[in-house]
Amino acid sequence: MAKSTLKFTPPVIHDNETGWGPTGIPEQFKDMPYQPFAKSDRLGKIADWTGATYPDRRFQNKYISQFGVGAGNQFAYFHDEDESSFQLVDTTKIQRPMYQRSRFRPNQKNPRMKQQNRNQAQGMQQLKSNKMKDRKMQNQRGRGRYDQKGPMKNREASVTVKADWKSIEEMDFPRLSKLYLPNVKEPEDLVKCGSMEYYDKSNDRVNVKNEKPLVPIDRIHHTVTTSDDPIIRKLTKTDGTVYATDSILATLMCATRSNYSWDIVVQKIGGKLFFDKRDNTFDLLTVNETSNEPPLDDPEMLNNLALEATFVCNNFSQQVLKMGEDRHKFDDSNPFIGEDEVEKMASVGYRYRKWDLDNGIILVARCQHDAVMHGTSGEVQFINVKALNEWDPRYSGGIDWRQKLDMQRGAVLANELRNNACKLAKWTVQSLLAGSDQMKFGYVSRVTPRDDSNHVILGTQQFKPTEFATQISLNMDNAWGILRCVIDLCMKQEDGKYLILRDPNKQLIHLFSIPDDAFESDDGESSDEEVKDEEN
Repeated sequence: MAKSTLKFTPPVIHDNETGWGPTGIPEQFKDMPYQPFAKSDRLGKIADWTGATYPDRRFQNKYISQFGVGAGNQFAYFHDEDESSFQLVDTTKIQRPMYQRSRFRPNQKNPRMKQQNRNQAQGMQQLKSNKMKDRKMQNQRGRGRYDQKGPMKNREASVTVKADWKSIEEMDFPRLSKLYLPNVKEPEDLVKCGSMEYYDKSNDRVNVKNEKPLVPIDRIHHTVTTSDDPIIRKLTKTDGTVYATDSILATLMCATRSNYSWDIVVQKIGGKLFFDKRDNTFDLLTVNETSNEPPLDDPEMLNNLALEATFVCNNFSQQVLKMGEDRHKFDDSNPFIGEDEVEKMASVGYRYRKWDLDNGIILVARCQHDAVMHGTSGEVQFINVKALNEWDPRYSGGIDWRQKLDMQRGAVLANELRNNACKLAKWTVQSLLAGSDQMKFGYVSRVTPRDDSNHVILGTQQFKPTEFATQISLNMDNAWGILRCVIDLCMKQEDGKYLILRDPNKQLIHLFSIPDDAFESDDGESSDEEVKDEEN
């Protein structure tokens, strides 16, 4: 029996002299695309044809291979522009002959009747909703700034720009809102004059259920401009390079919060600046200035609302005081009262204060207190008393004070901050400039929405000026920065007369060079001559 012999064929060994691993590609894997893959990679894009399955940025790298971005290009689809097999398909509807077109089908009679009945029922339901929409549209057109059929209505400027006025500079609100002047030094009191009555704390117990009628009080409230102030005229000889009043400073500092147009007259005499208001300006309070739907359609209505708000604020600030009792008196008497006005003089105290704004800028301003009160430890505190008035709940955010004030006073105040942000900010700045210890707010509403002559007090609220400034996001560093920017711009000009105008429709402030005789009457000419004489 023959023996079988087994033949041993040794394998082919490829020696890699430079490292380890294969030295070539096997025949069965030649011309086959290769894609590196790790066991830790997630399989989640098997059928992702669009590549936008995971638009969220948090999941952009969720299914990326550990070999790097673009590792899956071997299996990417590339379109070859081969349109040889493309055929146009005709999708037009086949027209049937006339004999096959049926005008009436018995099977469709009932569905048509059902659809007709359904449409009638929907029409009855839409009738009420359409009436409600029409009423809402009429209310919005009557009280809103936006006309549903036309573009937004333009506001009117507070003063007409003349042809001979020269535009010098424009300051936009975004740039002003980024200005800061930190670490302003504490002011120094130069003169204190006037007398103030004490606040009656029984008014703090007034509420909606125990409302109190607002009584008209015949008292004199002076609103004297800077150049006409006799105390400031004396101080120009010894102190200061810039002169103004607290209301004018508050308007400049809160310029970025304003929506209505205003203007300030600036006079540069002998290197010194005098910020003045024109006659019958800054005397009336604004109403719903920052509301989404301010009452702008009727200028006469807007003026009447401003008169009403000023009337309410002036009378409330005097009614809540202990009239007829001894007053807290400053060192000097009120410089604006005459001999026949002593008995009718409103409770007011003035502080003439000086601020050092660096670089030779010394600001002197007349600030004001409305009253005084005793603190918890018996000390005398200076307060400013203001009033917020409700003229119609439907046009003030839909919040009725008589329903919300006692239980949700924070909601009422938040609504006022939206509708009257500029007015509240200016009151806060005036209190901070004067150094008042407290701010008293009164909530005054009409007896009936259509009667603008009879009002009732529904409640009061008290804040510290610094805390309230934080609550309304009022940054005094930014306020001082805006004022310093305006002062520096005016200081660069030559001696003359200028006008700062808030644009009625754009968020910017204009600086005009105006003739010396602009806005001047006989009284204005004499006052300017007196200021120049005292400067000399």
